[in-house]
Amino acid sequence: MDIKTIKENAREKMKGFCNLCKICDGVWCSGKVPGMGGTGTGESFKNSYLKLKNIKVVMRTIHDATDPILTTNLWGKELSFPCLGAPITGTKFNMGGGVTEEEYCLDVIGGAIDAGTIGMIGDTGDASCYLAGLEAIKANGGMGVAVIKPRSNEEIIKRIRLAEEAGAVAVGVDVDGAGLITMKLFGQPVGPKSFEEIKELAASTKLPFMIKGILSVDEAELCVKAGVDTIVVSNHGGRVLNETLAPCDVVEDIVKAVGDKINVLVDGSVREGVDILKYIALGAKGVLVGRPLTWGSIGGRQEGVKTIFDTLKGQLTQAMILTGVKDINKVDKKIITK
Repeated sequence: MDIKTIKENAREKMKGFCNLCKICDGVWCSGKVPGMGGTGTGESFKNSYLKLKNIKVVMRTIHDATDPILTTNLWGKELSFPCLGAPITGTKFNMGGGVTEEEYCLDVIGGAIDAGTIGMIGDTGDASCYLAGLEAIKANGGMGVAVIKPRSNEEIIKRIRLAEEAGAVAVGVDVDGAGLITMKLFGQPVGPKSFEEIKELAASTKLPFMIKGILSVDEAELCVKAGVDTIVVSNHGGRVLNETLAPCDVVEDIVKAVGDKINVLVDGSVREGVDILKYIALGAKGVLVGRPLTWGSIGGRQEGVKTIFDTLKGQLTQAMILTGVKDINKVDKKIITK
Protein backbone atom coordinates (compact mmCIF):
# COMPACT_ATOMS: atom_id res chain seq x y z
CA MET A 1 0.00 0.00 0.00
CA ASP A 2 1.39 3.41 -0.97
CA ILE A 3 0.95 6.83 0.63
CA LYS A 4 -0.89 8.28 -2.37
CA THR A 5 -3.59 5.60 -2.24
CA ILE A 6 -3.93 5.93 1.53
CA LYS A 7 -4.44 9.68 1.29
CA GLU A 8 -6.93 9.43 -1.58
CA ASN A 9 -8.99 6.90 0.38
CA ALA A 10 -8.81 8.96 3.56
CA ARG A 11 -9.76 12.23 1.86
CA GLU A 12 -12.95 10.65 0.52
CA LYS A 13 -13.90 9.10 3.87
CA MET A 14 -13.03 12.05 6.11
CA LYS A 15 -15.86 14.05 4.53
CA GLY A 16 -14.37 17.49 5.01
CA PHE A 17 -13.23 16.91 8.58
CA CYS A 18 -9.74 16.84 7.06
CA ASN A 19 -8.93 17.85 3.49
CA LEU A 20 -5.58 16.01 3.49
CA CYS A 21 -3.96 19.13 2.06
CA LYS A 22 -0.67 18.79 0.22
CA ILE A 23 0.83 20.82 3.07
CA CYS A 24 -0.71 19.94 6.45
CA ASP A 25 -0.19 23.39 7.97
CA GLY A 26 -3.50 24.11 9.69
CA VAL A 27 -4.71 26.72 7.20
CA TRP A 28 -7.64 24.93 5.56
CA CYS A 29 -8.92 23.46 8.84
CA SER A 30 -8.60 26.59 11.01
CA GLY A 31 -11.27 26.61 13.68
CA LYS A 32 -12.51 23.10 12.91
CA VAL A 33 -12.77 21.81 16.48
CA PRO A 34 -14.42 19.29 16.74
CA GLY A 35 -12.61 18.15 13.64
CA MET A 36 -8.90 18.03 12.86
CA GLY A 37 -8.08 21.73 12.94
CA GLY A 38 -6.67 24.24 15.38
CA THR A 39 -8.84 26.27 17.72
CA GLY A 40 -9.91 29.82 16.94
CA THR A 41 -8.02 31.19 13.95
CA GLY A 42 -5.77 28.13 14.09
CA GLU A 43 -2.64 30.16 14.85
CA SER A 44 -1.26 27.64 17.37
CA PHE A 45 -1.44 24.82 14.80
CA LYS A 46 -0.10 27.02 12.00
CA ASN A 47 2.68 28.42 14.19
CA SER A 48 3.84 24.95 15.27
CA TYR A 49 4.10 23.89 11.65
CA LEU A 50 5.88 27.03 10.44
CA LYS A 51 8.34 27.21 13.34
CA LEU A 52 9.39 23.61 12.83
CA LYS A 53 9.73 24.11 9.07
CA ASN A 54 11.89 27.19 9.63
CA ILE A 55 14.46 25.03 11.40
CA LYS A 56 16.75 23.86 8.61
CA VAL A 57 19.16 20.95 8.46
CA VAL A 58 22.76 21.29 7.31
CA MET A 59 23.55 18.76 4.59
CA ARG A 60 26.84 16.91 4.94
CA THR A 61 28.05 14.30 2.49
CA ILE A 62 31.74 13.83 3.34
CA HIS A 63 31.50 11.14 6.02
CA ASP A 64 30.96 7.40 6.53
CA ALA A 65 27.43 7.44 7.99
CA THR A 66 26.01 5.08 5.41
CA ASP A 67 24.09 2.69 7.67
CA PRO A 68 22.70 4.77 10.55
CA ILE A 69 21.33 3.30 13.77
CA LEU A 70 17.68 4.26 14.31
CA THR A 71 16.78 2.02 17.26
CA THR A 72 16.26 3.50 20.69
CA ASN A 73 14.91 2.39 24.07
CA LEU A 74 11.99 3.74 26.06
CA TRP A 75 10.23 2.25 29.09
CA GLY A 76 12.32 -0.89 28.76
CA LYS A 77 11.21 -1.46 25.16
CA GLU A 78 13.37 -1.27 22.05
CA LEU A 79 11.80 0.88 19.35
CA SER A 80 12.78 0.61 15.70
CA PHE A 81 12.99 4.42 15.62
CA PRO A 82 12.10 7.22 18.08
CA CYS A 83 8.58 7.88 16.85
CA LEU A 84 5.40 6.88 18.67
CA GLY A 85 1.70 7.22 17.89
CA ALA A 86 0.00 10.16 19.60
CA PRO A 87 -3.27 9.62 21.50
CA ILE A 88 -6.21 10.67 19.31
CA THR A 89 -9.87 9.81 19.87
CA GLY A 90 -13.30 10.61 18.52
CA THR A 91 -13.46 9.07 15.06
CA LYS A 92 -17.10 10.03 14.65
CA PHE A 93 -16.95 13.69 15.71
CA ASN A 94 -13.32 14.48 14.81
CA MET A 95 -12.60 12.36 11.75
CA GLY A 96 -15.89 11.84 9.92
CA GLY A 97 -16.63 8.28 11.01
CA GLY A 98 -14.69 6.56 8.21
CA VAL A 99 -13.69 3.92 10.73
CA THR A 100 -15.20 3.04 14.10
CA GLU A 101 -13.41 3.88 17.33
CA GLU A 102 -12.69 0.19 17.85
CA GLU A 103 -11.18 -0.12 14.37
CA TYR A 104 -9.10 3.02 14.77
CA CYS A 105 -7.60 1.93 18.09
CA LEU A 106 -6.76 -1.52 16.74
CA ASP A 107 -5.20 0.05 13.63
CA VAL A 108 -2.99 2.46 15.57
CA ILE A 109 -1.82 -0.01 18.22
CA GLY A 110 -1.36 -2.87 15.74
CA GLY A 111 0.19 -0.70 13.03
CA ALA A 112 2.68 0.74 15.49
CA ILE A 113 3.69 -2.75 16.62
CA ASP A 114 4.08 -3.84 12.99
CA ALA A 115 6.43 -0.89 12.48
CA GLY A 116 8.42 -1.73 15.61
CA THR A 117 7.16 1.07 17.83
CA ILE A 118 4.38 1.96 20.30
CA GLY A 119 0.99 3.56 19.81
CA MET A 120 -1.10 5.47 22.33
CA ILE A 121 -4.83 5.50 22.96
CA GLY A 122 -6.74 8.48 24.29
CA ASP A 123 -9.73 9.51 26.31
CA THR A 124 -12.71 11.70 25.53
CA GLY A 125 -16.20 12.54 26.76
CA ASP A 126 -17.60 9.34 25.26
CA ALA A 127 -16.50 6.63 27.72
CA SER A 128 -16.66 3.94 25.05
CA CYS A 129 -13.68 5.52 23.23
CA TYR A 130 -11.25 4.94 26.11
CA LEU A 131 -12.58 1.41 26.62
CA ALA A 132 -12.08 0.69 22.90
CA GLY A 133 -8.48 1.79 23.26
CA LEU A 134 -7.91 -0.46 26.24
CA GLU A 135 -9.35 -3.42 24.35
CA ALA A 136 -6.90 -2.71 21.52
CA ILE A 137 -3.99 -2.63 23.97
CA LYS A 138 -5.17 -5.86 25.59
CA ALA A 139 -5.60 -7.53 22.19
CA ASN A 140 -2.00 -6.63 21.33
CA GLY A 141 -0.32 -8.00 24.44
CA GLY A 142 -0.31 -4.69 26.33
CA MET A 143 1.93 -2.95 23.80
CA GLY A 144 0.36 0.49 24.07
CA VAL A 145 0.08 3.57 26.27
CA ALA A 146 -3.18 4.82 27.80
CA VAL A 147 -3.50 8.62 28.03
CA ILE A 148 -6.32 10.08 30.13
CA LYS A 149 -7.93 13.53 30.10
CA PRO A 150 -7.36 15.79 33.15
CA ARG A 151 -10.52 14.77 35.00
CA SER A 152 -10.74 14.60 38.78
CA ASN A 153 -7.95 12.50 40.26
CA GLU A 154 -10.50 9.93 41.41
CA GLU A 155 -11.71 9.44 37.84
CA ILE A 156 -8.17 9.38 36.45
CA ILE A 157 -7.05 6.72 38.93
CA LYS A 158 -10.07 4.57 38.00
CA ARG A 159 -8.89 4.71 34.40
CA ILE A 160 -5.28 4.03 35.37
CA ARG A 161 -6.44 0.82 37.06
CA LEU A 162 -8.21 -0.23 33.87
CA ALA A 163 -5.02 0.44 31.89
CA GLU A 164 -3.01 -1.65 34.34
CA GLU A 165 -5.48 -4.50 33.91
CA ALA A 166 -5.10 -4.22 30.13
CA GLY A 167 -1.31 -4.60 30.55
CA ALA A 168 -0.39 -1.15 29.20
CA VAL A 169 3.29 -0.24 28.85
CA ALA A 170 2.71 3.18 30.46
CA VAL A 171 -0.07 5.56 31.45
CA GLY A 172 -0.41 9.30 31.37
CA VAL A 173 -2.55 12.41 31.47
CA ASP A 174 -2.68 14.97 28.68
CA VAL A 175 -2.99 18.07 30.83
CA ASP A 176 -3.04 20.12 27.60
CA GLY A 177 -6.57 18.77 27.10
CA ALA A 178 -7.85 20.94 29.97
CA GLY A 179 -9.75 23.26 27.66
CA LEU A 180 -11.02 20.89 24.99
CA ILE A 181 -14.35 21.85 23.44
CA THR A 182 -15.21 18.21 22.82
CA MET A 183 -15.09 17.46 26.55
CA LYS A 184 -17.48 20.35 27.22
CA LEU A 185 -19.86 19.03 24.60
CA PHE A 186 -20.10 15.78 26.54
CA GLY A 187 -20.49 17.53 29.89
CA GLN A 188 -17.24 16.03 31.18
CA PRO A 189 -15.37 18.35 33.58
CA VAL A 190 -11.64 18.71 32.92
CA GLY A 191 -9.17 21.33 34.03
CA PRO A 192 -5.65 22.20 35.19
CA LYS A 193 -3.85 19.99 37.71
CA SER A 194 -2.06 21.18 40.84
CA PHE A 195 1.41 19.97 41.78
CA GLU A 196 -0.06 17.85 44.59
CA GLU A 197 -2.55 16.26 42.18
CA ILE A 198 0.22 15.35 39.72
CA LYS A 199 2.26 13.93 42.60
CA GLU A 200 -0.69 11.79 43.71
CA LEU A 201 -1.22 10.46 40.19
CA ALA A 202 2.45 9.60 39.65
CA ALA A 203 2.49 7.72 42.96
CA SER A 204 -0.75 5.86 42.19
CA THR A 205 0.83 3.43 39.73
CA LYS A 206 3.97 1.37 39.24
CA LEU A 207 3.77 1.95 35.50
CA PRO A 208 5.82 4.75 33.94
CA PHE A 209 3.65 7.85 34.36
CA MET A 210 3.58 10.48 31.62
CA ILE A 211 2.38 14.08 31.54
CA LYS A 212 1.61 15.42 28.06
CA GLY A 213 1.22 19.13 27.43
CA ILE A 214 4.28 20.85 28.89
CA LEU A 215 5.43 24.14 27.32
CA SER A 216 7.61 25.70 30.01
CA VAL A 217 10.76 24.89 31.97
CA ASP A 218 9.12 25.56 35.33
CA GLU A 219 6.32 23.07 34.73
CA ALA A 220 8.82 20.49 33.44
CA GLU A 221 10.74 20.92 36.70
CA LEU A 222 7.52 20.48 38.70
CA CYS A 223 6.92 17.20 36.87
CA VAL A 224 10.36 15.98 37.92
CA LYS A 225 9.66 16.90 41.55
CA ALA A 226 6.28 15.16 41.37
CA GLY A 227 7.87 11.86 40.31
CA VAL A 228 6.73 11.87 36.68
CA ASP A 229 8.66 9.47 34.42
CA THR A 230 8.08 11.14 31.05
CA ILE A 231 6.83 14.47 29.75
CA VAL A 232 5.60 15.36 26.28
CA VAL A 233 6.27 18.91 25.10
CA SER A 234 3.03 19.71 23.30
CA ASN A 235 0.34 22.33 22.70
CA HIS A 236 -2.26 19.64 21.95
CA GLY A 237 -1.95 20.13 18.22
CA GLY A 238 -3.05 23.74 18.61
CA ARG A 239 -6.55 22.54 19.51
CA VAL A 240 -7.08 24.09 22.94
CA LEU A 241 -5.60 27.62 23.05
CA ASN A 242 -4.85 30.07 20.27
CA GLU A 243 -1.50 31.88 20.10
CA THR A 244 0.49 29.35 22.14
CA LEU A 245 4.19 28.69 21.73
CA ALA A 246 5.28 26.03 19.28
CA PRO A 247 6.80 22.90 20.87
CA CYS A 248 10.03 23.48 18.94
CA ASP A 249 10.31 26.92 20.60
CA VAL A 250 10.74 25.44 24.06
CA VAL A 251 11.87 21.82 23.85
CA GLU A 252 15.60 22.66 23.84
CA ASP A 253 15.39 24.71 27.05
CA ILE A 254 13.26 22.04 28.70
CA VAL A 255 15.76 19.31 27.81
CA LYS A 256 18.63 21.41 29.18
CA ALA A 257 16.75 21.81 32.47
CA VAL A 258 15.42 18.28 33.03
CA GLY A 259 16.60 15.99 30.24
CA ASP A 260 19.01 14.12 32.52
CA LYS A 261 16.23 13.40 35.05
CA ILE A 262 13.19 12.56 32.95
CA ASN A 263 12.27 11.34 29.45
CA VAL A 264 11.41 14.29 27.22
CA LEU A 265 9.26 13.53 24.19
CA VAL A 266 7.77 16.12 21.85
CA ASP A 267 4.56 16.32 19.85
CA GLY A 268 3.93 18.85 17.11
CA SER A 269 3.60 18.89 13.29
CA VAL A 270 5.74 15.84 12.52
CA ARG A 271 5.01 15.28 8.84
CA GLU A 272 8.35 13.99 7.47
CA GLY A 273 11.26 11.98 8.77
CA VAL A 274 13.45 15.07 8.79
CA ASP A 275 11.07 16.62 11.34
CA ILE A 276 11.95 13.77 13.71
CA LEU A 277 15.64 14.48 13.21
CA LYS A 278 15.13 18.18 13.99
CA TYR A 279 13.41 17.42 17.27
CA ILE A 280 16.07 14.88 18.27
CA ALA A 281 18.74 17.47 17.47
CA LEU A 282 16.93 19.84 19.84
CA GLY A 283 17.34 17.22 22.56
CA ALA A 284 14.09 15.23 22.58
CA LYS A 285 14.32 11.50 23.22
CA GLY A 286 11.50 10.81 20.79
CA VAL A 287 8.49 12.29 19.00
CA LEU A 288 4.78 11.63 18.72
CA VAL A 289 3.00 11.66 15.38
CA GLY A 290 -0.74 12.33 15.33
CA ARG A 291 -2.79 13.51 12.35
CA PRO A 292 -0.93 11.36 9.76
CA LEU A 293 -1.97 8.23 11.66
CA THR A 294 -5.63 9.15 11.20
CA TRP A 295 -4.98 9.20 7.46
CA GLY A 296 -3.28 5.82 7.70
CA SER A 297 -6.13 4.18 9.60
CA ILE A 298 -9.00 5.69 7.61
CA GLY A 299 -7.25 5.32 4.26
CA GLY A 300 -5.60 1.93 4.74
CA ARG A 301 -6.47 0.52 8.17
CA GLN A 302 -3.68 -1.19 10.13
CA GLU A 303 -1.51 -1.57 7.03
CA GLY A 304 -1.98 2.11 6.33
CA VAL A 305 -0.77 3.04 9.81
CA LYS A 306 2.28 0.82 9.36
CA THR A 307 2.91 2.48 5.99
CA ILE A 308 2.85 5.95 7.61
CA PHE A 309 5.39 4.85 10.23
CA ASP A 310 7.57 3.05 7.67
CA THR A 311 7.56 6.10 5.40
CA LEU A 312 8.69 8.34 8.25
CA LYS A 313 11.37 5.80 9.17
CA GLY A 314 12.68 5.69 5.61
CA GLN A 315 12.74 9.47 5.38
CA LEU A 316 14.55 9.68 8.73
CA THR A 317 17.18 7.23 7.50
CA GLN A 318 17.77 9.32 4.39
CA ALA A 319 17.95 12.53 6.43
CA MET A 320 20.50 10.98 8.79
CA ILE A 321 22.68 9.82 5.89
CA LEU A 322 22.58 13.25 4.29
CA THR A 323 23.48 15.05 7.53
CA GLY A 324 26.20 12.63 8.63
CA VAL A 325 24.36 11.21 11.65
CA LYS A 326 25.45 7.67 12.52
CA ASP A 327 23.24 7.07 15.56
CA ILE A 328 19.86 8.64 16.36
CA ASN A 329 20.81 8.52 20.04
CA LYS A 330 23.86 10.72 19.40
CA VAL A 331 22.68 13.65 17.31
CA ASP A 332 24.77 16.81 17.37
CA LYS A 333 22.86 20.09 17.35
CA LYS A 334 25.24 21.36 14.67
CA ILE A 335 23.14 19.55 12.04
CA ILE A 336 20.34 22.15 12.42
CA THR A 337 20.13 25.91 12.16
CA LYS A 338 17.26 28.21 13.16
